[in-house]
Amino acid sequence: MERPTLPPRRPVASEAPPAKTSAKRVTASRPIRTPSPTATQHRVDVRDWLGRVRVSGFVVIMLGLVVLGTFVLVPTVGTYMDQRQQIQALQGAVRISQSEVEDLQMQRDRWADPAYIRTQARERLGYTFPGEVVYLIDNDLPASSTPQEQGDVSDAVGQTRTDWMAQLVRSVAAAGAAQVAVPTIGVPDPTPPPETPAG
Repeated sequence: MERPTLPPRRPVASEAPPAKTSAKRVTASRPIRTPSPTATQHRVDVRDWLGRVRVSGFVVIMLGLVVLGTFVLVPTVGTYMDQRQQIQALQGAVRISQSEVEDLQMQRDRWADPAYIRTQARERLGYTFPGEVVYLIDNDLPASSTPQEQGDVSDAVGQTRTDWMAQLVRSVAAAGAAQVAVPTIGVPDPTPPPETPAG
């Protein structure tokens, strides 16, 4: 029986033949040249840079959709914000109206009570039941609440420093030049009055 033989072993990439390693050592011993500062500061050509930029059709379509979406959505968002403000203002008006309606309903419920009607008739209108005697009291306010009397008018005659005649003429002219709106009472008659023949 024959024994199987292994194929010859290949050198590993990290292992290098001895001749090549010596060559590498020789090149490694040479000094490394650093580039001069003028070589690193080369000018960038914009046309060359733009020529290297590659724009695919997908990117152009996506940018077009973004721009189109912006033009479509900006007015819509503005309209939405305006409508939200209008809705909030109307909701506030509805709340105020509801509170007024509740107050009016409470007053209506009060006026349905006969005792409340009696007290209001007594206080506001001074009504009484037959056989009742009403007493009116004068000067029932305290001294601090009573109106004070005015002092006497001075006996000295004062002299005005303005021309009263010019002021009178100015006030009459201003009153004549003012336009006064005459309110109409009721509904005006839709039929015009008959025209009188010229004659």
